[in-house]
Amino acid sequence: MGQASELPAKKVSSAETNKIRQKKKILSLMRSSGYTSAPGLSEVLKISLPTCILLLNDLIAAGFVKNFGIGESSGGRKPSLYGLPEDGYYVISCDFSRYSANMAILDSYHKFVTPVIEVNTHIDDPQLMDKLYEAAHQLMTDHHIPDEKVFGIGVDMPGLINSKTGINYTIKDKKRQNVGRDLKSRFNKLVYIDNDARMHAYGEFHFGSAKDYKDAIIIHWSWGLGLGIFVNGELCSGKNGFAGEFSHIPIVENGELCICGKRGCLETIASSNTIIRRIKQGFAEKEISSLITRFEGHPERVTPEDVINAARQGDEFCIAILNEIGTAMGKGLSYIIQLLNPEIIVLSGPLSKAKQYVLSPIQQSLNRFCLEKISESTILLISDMGDQSALIGTSEMIFQKVFTEINFA
Repeated sequence: MGQASELPAKKVSSAETNKIRQKKKILSLMRSSGYTSAPGLSEVLKISLPTCILLLNDLIAAGFVKNFGIGESSGGRKPSLYGLPEDGYYVISCDFSRYSANMAILDSYHKFVTPVIEVNTHIDDPQLMDKLYEAAHQLMTDHHIPDEKVFGIGVDMPGLINSKTGINYTIKDKKRQNVGRDLKSRFNKLVYIDNDARMHAYGEFHFGSAKDYKDAIIIHWSWGLGLGIFVNGELCSGKNGFAGEFSHIPIVENGELCICGKRGCLETIASSNTIIRRIKQGFAEKEISSLITRFEGHPERVTPEDVINAARQGDEFCIAILNEIGTAMGKGLSYIIQLLNPEIIVLSGPLSKAKQYVLSPIQQSLNRFCLEKISESTILLISDMGDQSALIGTSEMIFQKVFTEINFA
């Protein structure tokens, strides 16, 4: 089976070029639609049935397609069903969080064929490439996945990322910013690099709560506020791939110092950083809270998840903190709603798990800051995909590129 390749193109006839293009379309249709029949394919591709069967036979002989037997029929002869082999195509997907990365291998049906493993690294780790390479090959070895069946690697990470060049401009060491180039030199496979929030959004848009909508805003709510924007079904990345920096909208004049170097960004009043800062204030001011009693003398051990769990147990101090960040998030969302008029906003990420403790103050802010005629038609939901939306979104993106660039030589 061939690999996605960037080798110089051989000179081929127009007939052969058309044949290759049709084969790629067949593979893409099978990946998106699952099993299909030759008559169904010929109708969609607008080619004759004999031509379609010849193409399918070529793909089967090369191992790209599998005949899955006879399907159901509403009348007449039952058709043979064709599809991608379950063990034919794999990609490595890697999703960064603040201080670690999760990695897994998925097949072309977006099934996890390995467990999700944690890699102890971060974007400024000098050993980042070594750790990703070693973790990927350990996964392949432990789960008996042949190298030739792994067609690409996709990585989502925090930062200002140009997905076309694979450069992460947020990495402090400029020599290591070209993550795409460095991974390509290690793996010698198709590589895709993008912002983590956009890949969370991509997974949510294709497989989660936003999959039935064309104009959607998806926010990964954690230490930052990552934004994915879909307009008419297309992911909007902007000129250089930097669209969606929701975290750094200035909200508070002369507010808290943000990690970006500016003051009063939305991230300083509506993120996990806000929660941790408020917890430290609570310890200093001896607030009445079961959480402060539980972690007496050790505010550095408190996590945002601890605050959410304490709120669920009725801790008023923790409920008040979540109310504050929900109110601030609602103000930020009001700008987005009035600028883009989306059909749906989906909140994902760790802080979205606070559910009603943040949804109510968000709605109150929207009522206050939005024009009712605009906001009343926008649906606001909490994601039900859990923590794997980015891994699935990244795998979807890399598979789209695999079946566009696949080499049949």
